[in-house]
Amino acid sequence: MRILGISGSLRRDSYNRRLLRAARAELPAGVGLVEWDGLAGLPAFDEDREGAPPATVRAFLGAVADADALLIATPEYNASVPGALKNALDWASRPFPGNVLQGKPALVIGASTGLFGAVWAQAEVRKILTASGATVLDAELAVGGADGAFTTGASLADPRLVTRLRALLGDLVCEVGRREAGCRAA
Repeated sequence: MRILGISGSLRRDSYNRRLLRAARAELPAGVGLVEWDGLAGLPAFDEDREGAPPATVRAFLGAVADADALLIATPEYNASVPGALKNALDWASRPFPGNVLQGKPALVIGASTGLFGAVWAQAEVRKILTASGATVLDAELAVGGADGAFTTGASLADPRLVTRLRALLGDLVCEVGRREAGCRAA
């Protein structure tokens, strides 16, 4: 099983990239996470170009289509979704209803230096994904105080957050294989 991880931050060593790496370490056996790092290279969504999108957009849409599920780790900018992430989701949402997000299982998590761990941005990303047709887990992992939340090895320092992350990833995997015995609906 292949999960596509997308960080909503463009910063090379952002807390949300660290969160994706922490998630990779908590995945069940047989599940891989591929981090997509082309967010900065996507041009602004342009409806005139959606029929023949640029190569960078086609590569992104292909990565989403090829993934079994999405894991999005988002920071919160001005109490909302980072613009580059919103732009990528706009590209992925088109054309509706036959877009690459249709029925795609997705989990949204987030980290920020503030106390609330990007909960507003997470809610907005879940709303965007749901409106675009994805199957979004109604759950969140809010990593507040992110500047002190990771070990030097990029793992989460708080064992409760590790346990919660592991459980959410298990739910995402079960959503992908929800017809298999032993998986509960997310």
